[in-house]
Amino acid sequence: MMLYRPFENKLNLLLSKHNLQRAQWTILYYLDNFGSVTLVEIANYQGVEKPTVTRTMNRLVEVGYVEQVPTADKREKKMQLTQLGRDIYLEVRKTIDHFENNILAGVSEQEQTDTIRIMRDIRENLMKQGEEHESVKS
Repeated sequence: MMLYRPFENKLNLLLSKHNLQRAQWTILYYLDNFGSVTLVEIANYQGVEKPTVTRTMNRLVEVGYVEQVPTADKREKKMQLTQLGRDIYLEVRKTIDHFENNILAGVSEQEQTDTIRIMRDIRENLMKQGEEHESVKS
């Protein structure tokens, strides 16, 4: 898509100034918004496999942004932001907010709301297509 590539390139450039990659930022965002979550929940949110999330999460743990939360069920691994992770999230959030405000200049709130709804509908249709394709294979 003609919009996706320039958006990704600019976002990656902004995130690199904070020594982050897109996948790492997405995890920080999710943890800030949803608290302690499992790796499976993050994988589902990102639409990727759990091993991909595990590698990214390990890097975030190494730099001190994320930590494991003790749970009653030892098989379940829940993760949450550390204080450093929260601080970094807020710092990067300012950069992202500024970026979003700039790229949405001249787009009304109603147009933004409509676009979000349309993109959500398209995503749901894509997910259904995937499910239909899988059931045809079976």
